[in-house]
Amino acid sequence: MFGRKIPLFNLLGFKVWLDLSWFIIAVLVTWSLAEGFFPAYYENLSRPIYWWMGVFGALGLFASVVFHELSHSLVARGHGLHIKGITLFIFGGVAELEGEPRSPKSEFLIAIVGPISSLFLALAFYGVYQLSQELGWSQAIVGVAGYLAMINGLLAAFNLVPGFPLDGGRVLRSALWGWKGDLRWATRLVSRIGSGFGLFLILVGVVSIARGAFIAGFWQFLIGMFLRGAAQASYQQLLMRQGLEGEPVRRFMKSEPVTASSQLSVEQLVENYFYQYHFKMFPVVENGALIGYVSTHEVKEVPRSEWSQRTLAELVKPRSQDNTIGPEDDALKALAKMNRTGLSRLMVVERDQLVGIIALKDLLNFLSLRVELEEGSSGFFPLADQSEK
Repeated sequence: MFGRKIPLFNLLGFKVWLDLSWFIIAVLVTWSLAEGFFPAYYENLSRPIYWWMGVFGALGLFASVVFHELSHSLVARGHGLHIKGITLFIFGGVAELEGEPRSPKSEFLIAIVGPISSLFLALAFYGVYQLSQELGWSQAIVGVAGYLAMINGLLAAFNLVPGFPLDGGRVLRSALWGWKGDLRWATRLVSRIGSGFGLFLILVGVVSIARGAFIAGFWQFLIGMFLRGAAQASYQQLLMRQGLEGEPVRRFMKSEPVTASSQLSVEQLVENYFYQYHFKMFPVVENGALIGYVSTHEVKEVPRSEWSQRTLAELVKPRSQDNTIGPEDDALKALAKMNRTGLSRLMVVERDQLVGIIALKDLLNFLSLRVELEEGSSGFFPLADQSEK
């Protein structure tokens, strides 16, 4: 979901990250508040005051989203789920849960606390708004408090829409899961509802743009696209977990992988390995021991004129926990490691010996076939670019 992330701080044991896309919404929110919202409701203030109100309004929205996601994280941790962190991005924030809730009750409690937290903030800021008016505080404080009360109320209402990946979709899934006892069926249904809601927002955005409301329509369109994609991705993630959980890496790995000596030149690697075997990554050995790997990514960093002089020993990426896995490890662990590191191949090591290679495309092919046979549809796991890193 995310690109490059910036670590911000730790809060109650959770890491809070900022995706670079968040800066887009931060600038747009500040600008729209300073140039549109606040001047429309609070007249006769200076332009610098409007901009300061815009800045504090955006910061208040930022803090509100963190509070919302923190509430999810705390309840999830209380129910035994590991949280990788909280990430803020262009469409808000997300608490990154590893795995699915263990029961419908856990799902319900983790989901419903989000809208409740936003409603709590809406009431709290509304109280500040009323108090500031009664005490005659400045219009700047009144305006920012009123805006934060309104936006948190809207966040609570929007998140109650019963479609994935919104909190309301998770609440509905918990009810369907408890009723049927089938998590996959419940997830498929609420994902379709979420996808339909996303399509509705896309159409509303197109109509708004056609009527001249370009900015509002543009954001409705983008949010609809995001929700539609996220709803489909949520179901795919569940299928991945259920399809690979309990399956050993040994089942998917290619045994007896082709290895390259650390003493080979880059030119020899290209001519005798890349062009001959058509793989994009090769394990590198030195005196029979695995020391790491070299991929097309490392080779591309070397000028063509130096290929005959440079050896693999100079380019090798050292063997580490990030690029190796055991043959009896869960295949789901391999997929998670690939997702975290961006690698599409892992070296399979047993008792310090290289015994195979596991590739992302093999895992996805298995999942696609399993879904086609069990779900009656294919195309859930399109193979992306398999370039090595």
